[in-house]
Order: sequence, then structure tokens, then C-alpha cells
Amino acid sequence: MLFTHDTEAALSSAAALVNTLPGSVPGDGDPDTLTTVAELDRFLVAHGWTGRHERTRAELSQVRALRPRLARLWTMNEEQAVAEVNALLAEHGALPQLVSHDGWGWHLHATPDDSPLATRMAVEAAMALVDLIRAGQLPRLRTCESVTCDNVIVDLSKNRSRRYCDAGCGNRANVAAYRARKRG
Repeated sequence: MLFTHDTEAALSSAAALVNTLPGSVPGDGDPDTLTTVAELDRFLVAHGWTGRHERTRAELSQVRALRPRLARLWTMNEEQAVAEVNALLAEHGALPQLVSHDGWGWHLHATPDDSPLATRMAVEAAMALVDLIRAGQLPRLRTCESVTCDNVIVDLSKNRSRRYCDAGCGNRANVAAYRARKRG
């Protein structure tokens, strides 16, 4: 583990949330995978989100509106990321506190559990980015190197070697390289 468990979980969750956006690679056909309250429910369960969840279209709209803002963090330099993280924390009135629940041990929450879901998601991502920036590790935020994919990734490997997302891009690249070697 490179960072605390809550930082890694928040970074992974933020990347997964960004990756629910429709693809921007022309012709990739990636659909928006966060269009219904049921899809939001599944996302929250998959990423261990706790606390208030209203299960409304309004809440879904707020979470969907957060995605482009988080996506831009993957393209920012350090100064831009610092400004955006500070803006997110200020906008949502973040007040970090140590908490322990659900077997996670001590970790930080910067919003109450009854805060709106989109607020908690924004602040959790911002707090995780604080750790990344302070450690000089912002370059761990990357985009999948596959030419047919635009998913974002968080490289949590010790040697900073992760190149592909979890959508099978690495496997496809390895198969293509193998086939090219066989032909050659």
C-alpha cells in the first residue's frame, strides 16, 4: 500500500466515477454507464459508499455533474490541481475529522454522513488528491495507453508501471503484440 486505505479507495472510486462517462475516443462506442438511479446504486455498492443516499433523479444528476470536473483533474498540472482541490474543499465546507466504521479503522471524513452524495464524493476525491499532491505523486493519475480507450487510471503500483485500465486493454495490447511477433 502506497497511501492510506481511504486515500487509495477514494482515488479508485473517483477514477471509476470518471470512467462512467461516455468515451471521448471517436468510434469507441463507450456508453454512459451512470444514467439511472439503479446504476448509481450498483456503483455505490461496488465502491463501498456509505451514508446518505436518496435514490432520486436529482441526486443522480448531481453525481453525474461532478464527473467532468473530476475528469479534468487527470489533465491538470500541479498548480491547477491544487486550485481545483482547494475549490472543491471550500465549496463543500470540508472539515476533516478522524472516524472509524465498518472495519476500516481510523480514516478521514471531511463531510458528515448525511451530506448529499455528490458533496461527499467531491470531498473524498479532493482529500485523496491532497495526499497525492503532498507526496509529489500527481503523475500517478493517468489515462489508459490503449489508442482505443480513454479511461482514467490511478497507478498505485510501487514502481509506477501501470499503463492500462481494468477494461481489458492491457490484455488486448499483449495479444496484439504477440500476434505481431508471430507474423514477423
